Amino acid sequence: MATDVSKEVRVWDPAVRIFHWTLAAAFATAWLTGDELALVHVNAGYLIGGLLVFRLIWGFVGTRHARFSDFVRTPSQVLAYVRDAVRLRSDRYVGHNPAGGAMILALMITLGITVASGMALYGATDFAGPLAGIFRGELAADLLEGLHEAGANLTLFLVVLHLGGVLFSSLAEGENLIRAMITGRKERRTA
Repeated sequence: MATDVSKEVRVWDPAVRIFHWTLAAAFATAWLTGDELALVHVNAGYLIGGLLVFRLIWGFVGTRHARFSDFVRTPSQVLAYVRDAVRLRSDRYVGHNPAGGAMILALMITLGITVASGMALYGATDFAGPLAGIFRGELAADLLEGLHEAGANLTLFLVVLHLGGVLFSSLAEGENLIRAMITGRKERRTA
């Protein structure tokens, strides 16, 4: 069944969508390669780092729904939204809802920690990369490895929560949010 584009509104620009799916692929690649394919793992980490820098900039200068000002809310607003969503009484947002906005920030933070600790670990153990030689010794390497693994595991946990939130919101709001992140469009609705 074809969708009537006139009944849709443009939400996410191509840059946001390419960022999203490239980040998902890069994180999956980094997670799955680990120590087995070190060069692939490291390059996936660098790609994630570059994507995060891009998204940080795009969060200030990008299109309306890409900007942090469109979806970053206070903790009390996020909690109120989650409370209402669980009761199936939440408001509909054209862009990211408050919980989705909080998830974006949480993922960016955990990914940033994972990338930074990975670069530091790579520099400490392989004496390679931009942080080579800054951290030295077995204790530093052990601490960095623990931080890197904790960051990656927390990110994976957040990804699972994110997927659950997308599924919940798609069902509760009656719209396919995965399709919207592919096409960039959501159904136009009046409140």
